[in-house]
Amino acid sequence: MKQILITGDRSGSGKTSITLALSALLSQKNRVQTFKVGMDYIDPSYLSAVSKRPCRNLDSFTLSDTQIRDIFQYGCRDADIAIVEGVRGLYEGAEALDDIGSTASVAKALNLPVVLVVSAQSITRSAAALVKGFQEFDRDVHIAGVILNNIKGGSHKEKAVTAIEHYCGIPVIGAIPRMEEMQLAMRHLGLIPYREGAGRGDFDTRISTITNLIGQYVDLQRFQDLMTETPETSEKRSLFDNTVNRDITIGVALDEAFNFYYADLFDVIHTNGAEFIPFSPVHDRLPDADGYIIGGGYPELFVKELEANDRMREALYEVSKNGSPVYAECGGLMYLTERMNLKKGWQGSQADESYEMCRVFCGETRMPAKRVVSYVQGQCARDSPFGAAVFRGHEFHYSDVVLSKDTRYAYRLSRGVGIVENLDGAVMNNTLGSYTHLHPVASAGMFQHFIKLCRNKT
Repeated sequence: MKQILITGDRSGSGKTSITLALSALLSQKNRVQTFKVGMDYIDPSYLSAVSKRPCRNLDSFTLSDTQIRDIFQYGCRDADIAIVEGVRGLYEGAEALDDIGSTASVAKALNLPVVLVVSAQSITRSAAALVKGFQEFDRDVHIAGVILNNIKGGSHKEKAVTAIEHYCGIPVIGAIPRMEEMQLAMRHLGLIPYREGAGRGDFDTRISTITNLIGQYVDLQRFQDLMTETPETSEKRSLFDNTVNRDITIGVALDEAFNFYYADLFDVIHTNGAEFIPFSPVHDRLPDADGYIIGGGYPELFVKELEANDRMREALYEVSKNGSPVYAECGGLMYLTERMNLKKGWQGSQADESYEMCRVFCGETRMPAKRVVSYVQGQCARDSPFGAAVFRGHEFHYSDVVLSKDTRYAYRLSRGVGIVENLDGAVMNNTLGSYTHLHPVASAGMFQHFIKLCRNKT
C-alpha cells in the first residue's frame, strides 16, 4: 500500500479542496482510504463520499501514537492508497512549544511523506523561503513536495517553482491558478456535511467541479511518485476485533440533523457486543433498543421538523425517564433540552422563535451564542453512564445551553468551556448530554461502560 499526507502552510491554503480532488481522481482506479487530522466532521464526510470508504480521524491530542497507528492500520485494510488530510497549518497544534494536536505529530507517528500546499498569492521567491522554513523547523517531518495555490499567471508560476526547486531541493508537482469557479464551489459546500439522499446531486456537482479543475493543474503521476510504500498486513488489533456475539442493540440518530460521528464509533459498538440501529429524529419513530446515542449535527437547521415529530420527542423523554441509557453530544444535547430559542435574524428569521424539544433536561438552548472551539480535558464521575474516567475531547458550537441550577454534571473540566464554566456532561437518570465530543477510540473505556450499562438494563 502507498501512503502520503497533504497539509497546508496555513488555514485557507486550499488543502481541503486539493485533497478532495486528488482522492476522487485516484479513487477512479484504486481503493483509496482517507484520513483527517483533527476532530473535524465535515471534511471527512466529503472524503468518505469520493472514496466510498469511511474516512477516519487521527488526532494526537486525544489519541496516543499507538492508537493512531492502530486506527490507520485498521482503516487501510484492503486499500491500495492511504491519503491523510492535515488540519490548519502543518505545525499548528494545541500548544505553542510542542506539536501535540498538530498535523506534524501525525506525520511523524505514521512516518508519512508530506506534500505542502502553499498559498502563493503575491509571492514568488518568498515562497521558497517559506518552504525552507517549514523544512528546517522540524527535521523529523519529511516534506517531499509542494503544490502551489492561488497562482496569478505564467511568470508568477515560473519564478515560484524555480525558486522552490532550487533552494529547497524538492519538486513542485502542481500550480493551481486562483479560479472563481473553485472558490464558489467550496463556498457553497461550506460547513454542511455530505449526506446520502436528498441534495446529494447538488453536492456531487460541486465536488466534481473542484475535482475537474484541480485535476488539470496537479501532476497525478508525480503525486503518486512521492508516496512511500508500506507492507500490507492482515493482523487485527484487539480494539477492532468484531468476532464477539452481538446480543444487544444501540439506536444511533443518523439523518440530516444528526450526523457528526467518528467512523470508529460503529466499530467500537460492534466490538463491545452490540449492533447499532440507525434512526431519524426528523422522520422516524423511535426504534426499540437497549440504549441510544444522539450525536452532533445541525438540529437548528431542522428545528421545525424536529418539533413536528412529537412522537419521537415524547418517546425519547419516556425512555430517558424509564432509565434507558442515552448519550447525547452537542446537537444531541440541544435536542434533549426543553426548547430551542432562535434569535431574530438567525437563519433569516424575522422575529425571535421558540421550538419545543424533548424535555429530558430542564432548560433551553439559545442560538446564536459565542463561538466556542476548544480541546477539552477532564474527569468523568464514577456514578455516571460513562463511569470513572480521565478523558480528552473537543467542543465546537455557536449555541448556549442553559440548564436548571440543580442539574448534576458528570464532567469536571481542566480545559475547555462545557455547559457551565468547567462543568459538562449533564446527567438525568441514565442520560448524559455534553458539549464535549469524545473520540470513541481514545475514550473506548467510557463507551464500554455505557454499552455494559445498556446490557444490564435489558
